[in-house]
Amino acid sequence: MAQVDYSPLDDPQISMSSFFPRQGWSDTPEGVQDYTVNVGDNIGLSCRFFPAGNSNPTILFFYGNGETAIDYNSIAPMYNQIGINFFVADYRGYGKSDGTPSFTTMLSDANTVLEAMQIVLGASGFHGPIYVMGRSMGRHSAFELAAKEEQVISGVIIESGRPSLGQFTSGLGPQQAAEMEEAYRAKAASIAIRVLVIHGEMDALAPLKDAEDMFRNFASTDKKMLMIPGAGHNDLLFNGLDEYFTAIRDFIFG
Repeated sequence: MAQVDYSPLDDPQISMSSFFPRQGWSDTPEGVQDYTVNVGDNIGLSCRFFPAGNSNPTILFFYGNGETAIDYNSIAPMYNQIGINFFVADYRGYGKSDGTPSFTTMLSDANTVLEAMQIVLGASGFHGPIYVMGRSMGRHSAFELAAKEEQVISGVIIESGRPSLGQFTSGLGPQQAAEMEEAYRAKAASIAIRVLVIHGEMDALAPLKDAEDMFRNFASTDKKMLMIPGAGHNDLLFNGLDEYFTAIRDFIFG
């Protein structure tokens, strides 16, 4: 599909009001590997890999705004317990990554991280299928890869996401914002690989109706959706831990 010029979203005022970078890192847990992915201009992104097994599937995970890779130190083992390798990457300015975040580099960096992860996995003897997962803001990176890398990615999981640029169009003119939103929705709808959507019933930041519309519009003919009753935007694991990981396990291994 046609390439969209998202560079207007890189305006510093938009980035300053849209990204909430947090710095921080921790000692590497036992059995876990840390990597730095060079994305150019002497900028490295911090990444953490939680392996489960060489032949197991791997999820490349992009988290929500205000989070960091080390926030998943306690969650990643739950993926390992259901037989999934878990690779999480920080954005520019997050974790111990260099640089300043912007919308277009968030997308281009997702491609670079995927390529680097494939090299790392191959060199270490990991040969299972690759899935991509985006939570909330991480949907932008997940959509980017799922729409372009059909030969590489076996499926995509969208958690607490919607097919909208959200706050990134703040400050644009109404027509320019509407045109970008239309192109963005078309990009999400074009995704034809297997899809799993996980969403909270009471999500006030990304309303359930938006997620349901997104789910219906995916081009994929192999798609599933889990709605977690009573859950909002940030408490899906608290309200539906078993349902959440059962859905992911069944999606990947079913």
